[in-house]
Amino acid sequence: MAQTLEHDKIVSQQLTPPRTARPKNMSNPFQEQLLKAGLVTKQQVQKANKSKHKQKKQLSKKDKVVDEAKLKSQKITEEKLKRDKELNKKKELQAQQKAISTEINQLIENNTIKRDNKCEIIYNFEHQNKIKHIYINNDMKQQLMKGQLGIARIEGRYELVSQTIAEKIQQRNEKRVIIYQDKPQEIDDNDPYAEFQIPDDLTW
Repeated sequence: MAQTLEHDKIVSQQLTPPRTARPKNMSNPFQEQLLKAGLVTKQQVQKANKSKHKQKKQLSKKDKVVDEAKLKSQKITEEKLKRDKELNKKKELQAQQKAISTEINQLIENNTIKRDNKCEIIYNFEHQNKIKHIYINNDMKQQLMKGQLGIARIEGRYELVSQTIAEKIQQRNEKRVIIYQDKPQEIDDNDPYAEFQIPDDLTW
């Protein structure tokens, strides 16, 4: 009986094909088949795998360069949009200021109080920290001091306008008009010159 079992074991070993050692880093069944068939050598398989790995690495590096270029392009686009937005905002502001200035000019030109040769009084006033003057008559002077008239600037010169027009100009650009309010001067008790008040109708 023991001899029969030993005989069957020997026959089984003879019928079982020998196992081929799997090359290291071998993961492609197609490569295994080529290797078994003797169509390629182990060195050729390893070389092919190494080349494939190198290509993957190069593609990865290329993708990184593409991503960096894309980010740079995106940043440039965003900065350009920001500059364009600021420029458009500046242009809109300038257009608004120009429109307001044109509107003020029209208000002054259409509502200027005429002055003739009888306006011989030189009326001095301060505007934007500079001393200016305008020729008026006594009646105009009294109205100016009471705030019933205003002095408006247009194209480097000054004209008289009514209180209503002066207030409209003031609402649009307070730098373009001067309006005197008919208010009593406040006297400072500690002012040594308090008793020497300057009269409102003084022409200097």
